[in-house]
Amino acid sequence: MSDIPRLNGVIKALEQGQTAFVAFTPVDIENAVHAPLDFPGLRNALQFMLDRGQIVERSTLAPAVTPMVRIPPNGIEMNSWIAKQVLDIGVFGIIFPHVSSVEEAANAVSACRYPRLVSAPRYQPPGIRGDAPARAARYWGLAQQEYYRRADVWPLAPDGEILVIIQCEETRAIDNLPRMLKEVPGIGVVLIGEGDLSQELGYPRDYDHPAVAEAINNILRICKEHNVPCGHPHPDAKNIERLVASGFRFLMPSSPRTFGVLEQGRKLSGRN
Repeated sequence: MSDIPRLNGVIKALEQGQTAFVAFTPVDIENAVHAPLDFPGLRNALQFMLDRGQIVERSTLAPAVTPMVRIPPNGIEMNSWIAKQVLDIGVFGIIFPHVSSVEEAANAVSACRYPRLVSAPRYQPPGIRGDAPARAARYWGLAQQEYYRRADVWPLAPDGEILVIIQCEETRAIDNLPRMLKEVPGIGVVLIGEGDLSQELGYPRDYDHPAVAEAINNILRICKEHNVPCGHPHPDAKNIERLVASGFRFLMPSSPRTFGVLEQGRKLSGRN
């Protein structure tokens, strides 16, 4: 293990058995609003999220806010090139929407890993990320060789700093989820896509409908059975206590209610 402490605050919370609270906001320079992916805008936003005073005060390279990105769907399009672009900018995790098969899940993890020999430890899923670490290493504050070592997916690599989050938002995805979690190491979080899932079930955004609630509970149950954190994208003041008690470990309220809900969730989980 490296003597450099954990950089990814979300992974730090998860590996300590805590609930991770994640703000879902559009990315622009001013408030770092959900908008089409803009690589220059993302790069600028990440720079504005850094606080040099905080780095000095806390004596750590770990950013106070861990930047992650939701990219366009990784289903039939297999957007590995977009994963490479955002990782090369310096993000610590990627949310892959509409992952519904073992093949799609494996591609998501592979897109976040550098290639290695078949004989190397933890070879599967094989890495397909192209080499261009300079900007990301600089953003992380690491030498390139240390970046290479840390730029792997957690928990497959115990000291990896990259979090792969797959969204489960189709009934097909629920059917295939046990196989995905069994056969694809490196999935860090399964995030429920309630909106699209409820659409397919015929009850758009009626999250309390028994059919929708049953599907959500099935996803949570499968994640618990495979010891993979499950995430919920719509916590609010009314349901966050229930979600924390139910065992959701990755809570991502959307703007503008983000900060009040995050504070409420932290108090419920006993975190500062």
